[in-house]
Amino acid sequence: MLRSRLPVGQPPGTLPVSLHEGRILGITTEIPASPAPRKLAPAQGSTAQQPPDDITRGLFSSGRRIVRTHPLATDALLAAVLLALSTEWLAGSGFASPRSVLIQTVLIAAVVARRIWPASVFLFTSALAFGQWLLGFPLLGDAAVLVALYTVAAHQSRIRALLAAALVESGAVMAAVKWDPAGTPQRSLVFLTATVVAALFAGLAAASGRQYLDWMDERARRLEVERDRQAEIAAAAERTRIARELHDIVSHSLSVVITLADAAAIVGRADPDRGVEAMTEVSEVGRRALADMRAMLGVLRTDEPSSALAPQPGVAELGALADRVRATGLAVDLTVEGTAFPLGAAAELTVYRIVQEALTNTLRHAGARQAQVTLSYADPEVQVRVTDDGADRLKHGPGRPDDGLARDHAGLRGAPGHGLDGMRERVALHGGVLRAGPAPVTAGGWLVEASFRVEQVPA
Repeated sequence: MLRSRLPVGQPPGTLPVSLHEGRILGITTEIPASPAPRKLAPAQGSTAQQPPDDITRGLFSSGRRIVRTHPLATDALLAAVLLALSTEWLAGSGFASPRSVLIQTVLIAAVVARRIWPASVFLFTSALAFGQWLLGFPLLGDAAVLVALYTVAAHQSRIRALLAAALVESGAVMAAVKWDPAGTPQRSLVFLTATVVAALFAGLAAASGRQYLDWMDERARRLEVERDRQAEIAAAAERTRIARELHDIVSHSLSVVITLADAAAIVGRADPDRGVEAMTEVSEVGRRALADMRAMLGVLRTDEPSSALAPQPGVAELGALADRVRATGLAVDLTVEGTAFPLGAAAELTVYRIVQEALTNTLRHAGARQAQVTLSYADPEVQVRVTDDGADRLKHGPGRPDDGLARDHAGLRGAPGHGLDGMRERVALHGGVLRAGPAPVTAGGWLVEASFRVEQVPA
């Protein structure tokens, strides 16, 4: 399982843009609007976050879910309740007649279709209410006009909502003057205006709340997709790191083993003791490579770090590396210049792998007799320089630029090499540069040189 931790001080709810060798390159705090991304499978071992049960099972959430799932049934129930109350009021008033009952029933029945055609239902109920005003009898069913106004404010633009409110307010003025439902025209106007304003602002508040909840749902969905993408990116970065480490281990070890085995075959008959010594070194190199591979692959089989795993090689192991290469017959000189300072585990591993890969390429392709490894300290910079006296410069010509890939590809029958690419990636992680190509004319041979800055770490 791949795990990552947010850096200290990072605001909660933010996500790292990418993980590369355990280094967070950036933080995303806003997710811009964009087309819905491809649905990704959740990362292994992760579960989608769900709201607590007391929220999902609450009265508000349950009612909102029912309204969204069955809008027509909800509106039909609302119309039925409003019709029952209005009919009871009409029966106790002096305006009961077949005509008033019919108008009130049609007026309230239009509420059922308010979500499908908000503007049309509003105009229909307003026209019907105006006809009722002309006929001269009040109805409690006029509340359907307020419901239609609420629907326009909740589902239409604010301009339409304000125009609808102005139209209903004009009807309120007409009703207050003609019927005095509150006893006097003044109090009736205040009362009816209050109902219009309440319906308008209730619809606007419902629209804002719905938009906010939709935004929250979309944001949660995007964050979940982003989390899954980050898991995939982290897994890809980890696979790349493991592939690079395995390449360094296997390539170097096999090159040393092949060289020693060839030497043992050549000198075995003439000098059996030297042949036995070479094969013993082959055995030790093979066991060491196998142990390194087991340590690396063992990390993939457990979620917890194992205390039995050996640390990654660093500057201190360069001497042992040089000794192993010397056993193949290649003379290796290791020089340290400047005052050493702590590099940190990542930088030390980079130095070690660069030297290891450069010497491996020298063994495989250079035909060299001597190699020079120079490690230069100039706080906070460090430089690694590996040269040999091979004949590659003769193929390229003195001073000719080279992309550094010729040697890595030589003798491999077109198979692409990854050693120098891996070195460049390691150096790039520290903001440095790598040069690989023919050495200057005065020196000859091949040159691999890397330099980068190192952040100071406690000793």
